[in-house]
Amino acid sequence: MEHNLNLYHIFYTVAKCGNISTAAHQLYISQPAISKSISRLEQNLDTNLFIRSSRGVSLTMEGELLYKQVDCAFSAIRRGEEELQKVNELGIGRLSISVSTTLCRYVLLPYLQSFIHQNPHIKISISCQSSYQTIRALENGTVDIGLIGEPWKNGKIRFYPLREIQDIFVTTESYMENLKKRMNPNHSGNHESVFSQATLILLDKDNLTRQYIDKYVNQTMIENDRLIEVTTMDLLIEFAKIDLGIACVISDFVKEELANRTLIRLKSPMAIPKRKIGFACHKEASSNQAVSKFMNFMQNILPKGAS
Repeated sequence: MEHNLNLYHIFYTVAKCGNISTAAHQLYISQPAISKSISRLEQNLDTNLFIRSSRGVSLTMEGELLYKQVDCAFSAIRRGEEELQKVNELGIGRLSISVSTTLCRYVLLPYLQSFIHQNPHIKISISCQSSYQTIRALENGTVDIGLIGEPWKNGKIRFYPLREIQDIFVTTESYMENLKKRMNPNHSGNHESVFSQATLILLDKDNLTRQYIDKYVNQTMIENDRLIEVTTMDLLIEFAKIDLGIACVISDFVKEELANRTLIRLKSPMAIPKRKIGFACHKEASSNQAVSKFMNFMQNILPKGAS
């Protein structure tokens, strides 16, 4: 195909110039080489493409038909080259990011705003899904970048820690007052009793945050069969605010509620260890220009020591 393309390029140039000598000058090859290439193409197609005369060459009817198609083909190639040049000059590209609704709202948006300001021509698509689904998408190569909690022993994912987060338990003052009224007076101040008697509001079991919290609950031996499971942390916060129970949330995401006492933080039987969130990509992914720019952008804002 590469050899035939060269023959078509010579044919196209000769047809445009109407003269083999002029075409030879443009192509930087000899006139005999051009004549030989035209003859070979005519043999391949079993037809005459040019009418030769002392004044030059002109296309036959068959040559005109072929020229129209070749002209379209080379015009498409030129447009492709122009688009590539525009991509390189403007930094045009595509970037797909997967992130949970909560992390998108509270963490990603500020960083994304700065990145878009620096790279306005990159087209960005965002899919909001759980961290577990994000990791699967990164492994399968269906997204470029993920914002997730630090994955456990995942050899396919390269993780760039962004910051630490702290899981805490929150509820309303009115819920605690009503809960204490239902409890045995001898145990009303006992943390374990509070958590065992309350309704706990947690993320669903497929969520990585829930799996992390379950490890903590098992370690502290909190036994509780009063449980509400939801799909997003925003719902956890809203359910806690209407006195449905005690919710396990990320402290950074309820700063306003804690400040105005809409929610109060509870002492838990054991402090939940801090964990990391950050950006992630597949270790073996061949980064396109947009991904490279995003990764370089991250390197300037993230702490050193990506894992």
